[in-house]
Amino acid sequence: MTEATGVVQNPSGRRLPGWLRPIADATSALLDRARGLLATAEIDTRLVGMFAALAIIWILFNIVSDGLFLTPRNLWNLSVQTSSIGIMATGMVLIIVSRNIDLSIGSILGFTGYAMVMLQAIWLPTTLGLGLNQPWYWVVALAFGIALGALIGAFQGVIISYLKVPAFIVTLGGLLVWRGLIFELQSGQTIAPVDPTFRLLGGGPTGSIGDTGSLIFGLIACLGIVATLIAGRRRRAKYGFPLRPIWAEITIAVVGCAAVIGFVWVANSYPWPSQLATQYAQEHNITEPPGGLQIATGIAYPVFILIGVTLVMTFVATRLRFGRYVFAIGGNPDAAELGGINTRRILMLTFVVMGILAAISAAIQTARLNSGVTSLGVQNELDVIAAAVIGGTSFAGGIGTIPGAVLGAVVMQSLRSGMVLIRVDSPVQDIVVGTVLVLAVGLDTFIRRRSSR
Repeated sequence: MTEATGVVQNPSGRRLPGWLRPIADATSALLDRARGLLATAEIDTRLVGMFAALAIIWILFNIVSDGLFLTPRNLWNLSVQTSSIGIMATGMVLIIVSRNIDLSIGSILGFTGYAMVMLQAIWLPTTLGLGLNQPWYWVVALAFGIALGALIGAFQGVIISYLKVPAFIVTLGGLLVWRGLIFELQSGQTIAPVDPTFRLLGGGPTGSIGDTGSLIFGLIACLGIVATLIAGRRRRAKYGFPLRPIWAEITIAVVGCAAVIGFVWVANSYPWPSQLATQYAQEHNITEPPGGLQIATGIAYPVFILIGVTLVMTFVATRLRFGRYVFAIGGNPDAAELGGINTRRILMLTFVVMGILAAISAAIQTARLNSGVTSLGVQNELDVIAAAVIGGTSFAGGIGTIPGAVLGAVVMQSLRSGMVLIRVDSPVQDIVVGTVLVLAVGLDTFIRRRSSR
């Protein structure tokens, strides 16, 4: 410190005016204290930062849109729109963790979705003469789409893992091939409608569980959070691992349950459209009150699918041997192979999983549109990759979390939803999303460089 000039030098080597020293010291102490508390509670600081960034995005868009963003209607639509991207982002985590990339998922989504609609609207009813709206059509269509997605993923995975063709080249070719095949199926025509039961997979007022079902789900979810924390604490104690402080366990339980309750409250606060509610009242001989019949929409089916996929993929990534092998390959491929891991088979299976998840997302999107269109899934690969990277998945391999990718999908869809509300043109939306992706990768590279020093 130079007393004569009143300038102090901070630990990073930069010189600060003397009057800034108390502020800098207080800020540094506060950040150190926060990091210490998060480390004690074993909470990922990156996830905390993402939640903070998401809160800022929501508040800013709500202000700019004159309060339209944080309405039950927009948040409900945001949850449905996030489902498809979030489902694929869970698979993209494994792809990127293994030091690969999949640029074809948007085209796989479009191709499998178009094929599922054709199966319901043309192949089964007309070609085989079975007629429309058979009760089992939706099951056959969904199984067919998942099998087709798995087959495409296996085909690309074999070329990448066994023939040693770079994933970038294979999936870039797949992006073109599968998109082109959509036009070959039915000359690029829009195919509609889908089976009524299949249509429920897309959400909407009738594709939701209502207020009672949502309340039951919220109660079960809160009990599940508490039970998981208790079971985890007992397991740690059993094997002699360090335990989190009680205050940390209680805080996590309270915050988690508050998030669930808030989500359920928002879903139940979004009512059916008045015309649909009137139609429902007429069909069920219900006398409408003076203000109209209010029917709570509740949580949509696509959100349940996303929650289920997230739980399954988290279990696969953290508890199964397959998931641990993927992270081992991403951390050090040579060491993984020398350790006896069948790296080629594991890499091939990651693309199979990605194909299955793309098909599930295709079912949600086609059901939501009630048709098969050639533009389905266009540029979805950008949103999915961005969601995974924003969620903490590193292109260097070996690092990534499934919940982080889902949270990244919420961030991406929040950006798009907010820009739509304030009437930002589609090209500008793409500019923003592309910029966010570059910044996320740049930040990851910066953090890794600093941590390696």
